[in-house]
Amino acid sequence: MTHRLSFLVAGLAAPFVLSACIYVDEGSEPVRKVVVEREVIVETGPAQDDRLNATLWAQQAVEYKATTDGIYALAAMRLDEALADPEWTAAPDLQGEAYQDLPPAIILDADETVLDNTPYAAADVLAGEPFSPDRWNAWASAGVAKAVPGAVDFTRAAAAKGVKVFYVTNRDAVTEEGTARNLRALGFPMGGNVDTLLTKGEQDDWGSAKATRWAVVAKDYRILLMLGDNLGDFTDSYKGSPAERQAVYEANADKWGREWIALPNPGYGSWESAPFGHDYSLPEDERVQMKRDQLQPWPERP
Repeated sequence: MTHRLSFLVAGLAAPFVLSACIYVDEGSEPVRKVVVEREVIVETGPAQDDRLNATLWAQQAVEYKATTDGIYALAAMRLDEALADPEWTAAPDLQGEAYQDLPPAIILDADETVLDNTPYAAADVLAGEPFSPDRWNAWASAGVAKAVPGAVDFTRAAAAKGVKVFYVTNRDAVTEEGTARNLRALGFPMGGNVDTLLTKGEQDDWGSAKATRWAVVAKDYRILLMLGDNLGDFTDSYKGSPAERQAVYEANADKWGREWIALPNPGYGSWESAPFGHDYSLPEDERVQMKRDQLQPWPERP
């Protein structure tokens, strides 16, 4: 006797009917077909989102807090070294010949360097929404971000030593009032009669690349340290391919952890868009595949 079993799924959305067709062959008897149908309930959960673990880590992991606290402790040590060395500068290509005589300053990025924007990311994750410039500007203008662990104490200590603290951010100029209010409320030192919050679009030549704003600082100050979470917080050569970005990283090997101090950001950045040429106009599935193509797997995986 021979039994053959086949399945036919009827319907694509839950609930659907699963039909099992059983064919019975009993030798000389004709083949008989028995059809059994059963309703199957499929429970669907939240869609996969790249930002979930990154946001959860930054909000909940003590490992993240320990990392940023440690980074700012390193920055405090480097700052003391820089103050003791009149030749020290984090931006030698921008400083003039007599930069040693200029008062000291440090430059920090804002987002994910001193300001924690994970509540904005968490809201998008829970709503299943992609990044929205309008929603982002509303968040930035609200001025309710928390501080990255370690950032307030470091910048206040720097200011107490006579170091001017600048924030060079790619937040849009329309968010400047809310951003300044946010920084001030958290206890970050502001510039008094000096504009120390330099936003994108605040001047005609202040685009996403930051060198024109760094140059404004370098004209009047000796830049001791630069801190950020993205390659573009240290150099304008950040929008290349992964291989080109690696070359920029290696060319500046002597600066990392010394004049240039990087913070972690697994949520977003130019690292994430480099595999697809920073071209967000490409279809999402194409961008995802180009990112997958950059993975370097274990070739001996069983």
